[in-house]
Amino acid sequence: MQLDILMIEDEPNIAEAVRFILMREGWQVGLHADGAGGIEAIRAARPRLVILDLMLPNRSGDEILGDLRAAGDAALAATPVLMLTARGQAPMIGAAADAVLAKPFDNDDLRAVVRRMLA
Repeated sequence: MQLDILMIEDEPNIAEAVRFILMREGWQVGLHADGAGGIEAIRAARPRLVILDLMLPNRSGDEILGDLRAAGDAALAATPVLMLTARGQAPMIGAAADAVLAKPFDNDDLRAVVRRMLA
């Protein structure tokens, strides 16, 4: 079965909370804990959606997003990305992200954005 969502998030509490919320909706959710190896994790999992934290150790979410969009594999490069940011960071994100949610976010907003992106 293909992984629905791969989340790259270094805060364990956030990662597990989001995973729990999304798995209750029936989606298969994988986790990767930091920026190092992020693009490799995406290549290996080939998820339908990537949820990517902007501020990650070892490699930023913005850098991973740039690598994804520049991937030589057109299907991989077209993978939708939901970027998570701290309040006030949204203007830092380039147009390459398909959607942005500022932390802390409402669980219903998270579910609605993911539903729309996976439709």
